[in-house]
Amino acid sequence: MIEVKSLYKSFEDKDVLKDINCVFENGKTNLIIGQSGSGKTVLMKCIVGLFRPTSGEVLYDGRDLVTMNKQEWKMLRREMGMLFQSAALFDSMTVLENVMFPLDMFSRDNYADRVRRAQFCLDRVNLLEAQNKFPDEISGGMQKRAAIARAIALNPKYLFCDEPNSGLDPKTSLVIDDLIHDITVEFDMTTIINTHDMNSVMGIGENILYIYEGHKEWQGNKDQIMNSTNERLNSFIFASDLFRKVKEANK
Repeated sequence: MIEVKSLYKSFEDKDVLKDINCVFENGKTNLIIGQSGSGKTVLMKCIVGLFRPTSGEVLYDGRDLVTMNKQEWKMLRREMGMLFQSAALFDSMTVLENVMFPLDMFSRDNYADRVRRAQFCLDRVNLLEAQNKFPDEISGGMQKRAAIARAIALNPKYLFCDEPNSGLDPKTSLVIDDLIHDITVEFDMTTIINTHDMNSVMGIGENILYIYEGHKEWQGNKDQIMNSTNERLNSFIFASDLFRKVKEANK
């Protein structure tokens, strides 16, 4: 579980995040949503330690990231998996070598065990047959699956996904959503997803944080969205005709 308490973040004289308080639960897909410029990306970067909050706490199962020393942060980093907006695979490495990269960096296992772990992760995302291919030889959806395999290679407690469906067609996006959700439940991870994809919100949004102009406007799940009376949330979620019709049909 990750808890954010009274978090503020300012850049020079501009307050970007204002008194954010929220809980991201383990074993669930936790989503951060909001309009461009709302502060959700800054929040994600504060949570993973890329930005230092101006004030407040970011608690990883009770451990405050903000007050950690360098060694404590290094140990926590090993418990994190990252899935970037672009798959961010290394072009010069095979799919297997890409998945092995964090194992080579942080694992003390021997080479054979690292290979077995990487192959297990590739098999979990149904990509074992592509292990000897290079990233430019596989599709965008397969690259995202390879990136997921790499993100879970170290068996992380916390998984962070930045726009995981960016650049993917709707069908492939659903596959990625389902995969992230299933892995989250299977390994009981605390997964946080930064997304603009309303299909993801309505499909796997078990705990959703809506940020508006730097503050927490609403928090709930995908079912509660259907009955929300928050006008700002409704305007954001149901901007398209499709989702507006879905909400009207559920009244």
